[in-house]
Amino acid sequence: MNRPVELLGVPMDLGADRRGVDMGPSAIRYGGLGDQLAALGIDCVDGGDLPVPRPENSRSESDVDGDAKYLDATGTVCSELATRVEAARSDESLPLVLGGDHSIAIGTVNGVADEPTGLLWLDAHSDINTPATTPSGNVHGMPIAAILGNGVFGDMEWAHAPNVAPEHIAMVGLRSVDPGERERLQSSPINTYTMSDIDRRGISVVVEEALEYITDGPDQLAVSLDMDMLDPSEAPGVGTPIRGGVSYREAHAAMEIVARSETPLCSLELVEVNPILDESNRTAELACELIASALGKRVL
Repeated sequence: MNRPVELLGVPMDLGADRRGVDMGPSAIRYGGLGDQLAALGIDCVDGGDLPVPRPENSRSESDVDGDAKYLDATGTVCSELATRVEAARSDESLPLVLGGDHSIAIGTVNGVADEPTGLLWLDAHSDINTPATTPSGNVHGMPIAAILGNGVFGDMEWAHAPNVAPEHIAMVGLRSVDPGERERLQSSPINTYTMSDIDRRGISVVVEEALEYITDGPDQLAVSLDMDMLDPSEAPGVGTPIRGGVSYREAHAAMEIVARSETPLCSLELVEVNPILDESNRTAELACELIASALGKRVL
């Protein structure tokens, strides 16, 4: 890393089905993120937290066909986040975005996708539901669909990022995919890697291959890490824990491969830390460690 980092917290829980992830940015800061960055010699400016309306003060209903809770409020937050991410990049800083639920990825990606962008999506879930296919109505299960302009999102300027092509997206760590998502992914050029692929081939081979595919064309790389990619035994404090995830070392190996990529990072995002469900802030502390690995921390 030869650039400063601008830290942006987004205490968003409008897209989730349980409270607590809005405290994620504070938990990660408390977990020692500043010390990790300082140890790497990285200058960091903390841009504070974006304002996010409380669910109690927002309308859950939306005017789209199907179900998308708090969609209008989510759009407002994501639009502001995109503006802040763009400003950080204009200052030649790396935007480091802390969530909050995964709906904020819509804003982060729109803030960097002014040119073709490869997107590495590290998550137990594929998050490609639309309001018409979602079983829950939670927008944190829709950001990939929004970024690609699927369904009603194609008409939403704050959501659709035209410079992110499906063949330049790789999902790694999948183990919880809804029926409508499965059908869409099977007919999509999105690169998908389930936990079975990781078990069979190893995390290093999978992540290296994923990066090769998604950076074939784009000159920049956006990384979005949902902490539920990890097994709950390693990261218990997440919004939607799913058993059978990656291990502590596998997660670090993935981040170390990101750090070695010849395609420069344009954004790094970490989401879904829920301190209410955590054990002595261990998930947030692990999040800090993984961020450090993605930004160049090594044993030797």
